[in-house]
Amino acid sequence: MESKTASNILPQREPKPKWLRVKLPTGKKYTELRGLVDKYKLNTICTSGSCPNMGECWGEGTATFMILGNICTRSCGFCGVKTGRPEHVDWDEPEKVARSIKIMNIKHAVLTSVDRDDLKDMGSIMWAETVKAVRRMNPETTLETLIPDFQGVEKHIDRIIDVSPEVVSHNIETVRRLTREVRIQAKFDRSLGVLKYLKDQGQRRTKSGIMLGLGETRDEVIETLHELKAAEVDVVTIGQYLQPSKKHLPVKQYIMPDQFEEYKQIGLDLGFRHVESSALVRSSYKAQKHIN
Repeated sequence: MESKTASNILPQREPKPKWLRVKLPTGKKYTELRGLVDKYKLNTICTSGSCPNMGECWGEGTATFMILGNICTRSCGFCGVKTGRPEHVDWDEPEKVARSIKIMNIKHAVLTSVDRDDLKDMGSIMWAETVKAVRRMNPETTLETLIPDFQGVEKHIDRIIDVSPEVVSHNIETVRRLTREVRIQAKFDRSLGVLKYLKDQGQRRTKSGIMLGLGETRDEVIETLHELKAAEVDVVTIGQYLQPSKKHLPVKQYIMPDQFEEYKQIGLDLGFRHVESSALVRSSYKAQKHIN
């Protein structure tokens, strides 16, 4: 299969194209939730990560919460989260997250975390306890858990499966060739193995995401979609990589809207249940629709 020509890609030094311009979030629901977040000092990835889709997601009653602190043990070249020695685990965090979801009246919550390779259980016990706390306090709220790879250790992954979130997500992030540069401590096949293991153990809905613009080719993206499908992944998100700071990997390409649309169609043709594919798509974009 031939690669797309350079006409489909903008040069690195071009200013951000118009399709990457984000409208300021508005609406009654957004204003209400923004007020609650500020009043109660609630911690959401939506605000701390300046997500471009915050207004849209909040308007639909969806928000993303990060657990296990804000310092990661890994140093991925694309990620804006701080790297270093994490703080002690806060065992009150499950109740805090559950309370935040209740205060915000969230219908569908996405939970994610930093990597905690410093812990014997890699944070999996905290993950399970957080899901349980959310269930107790918010029995009507549905959940997606966007998990790390837990170094592929099955007993840690089992803790997630045992608490039965509606969706379990783990991002492949990039194509096989670029994994060592982009994700450093992660492994492409290990991530595929985590996703396949989830399905093999009966997880009903699995999900993964890819960033574009790091130097991958069209053929490599399509091959990655094929490999995710072979791992029986149900939902895929595809979005544009944006450089968090000058210290991070540069954007090598701004992918054109028609290319995103082509990847979406290829994914649907492969049999994925949902494919979200456009420049501003992030892992939790339209997450509430990925349950059914």
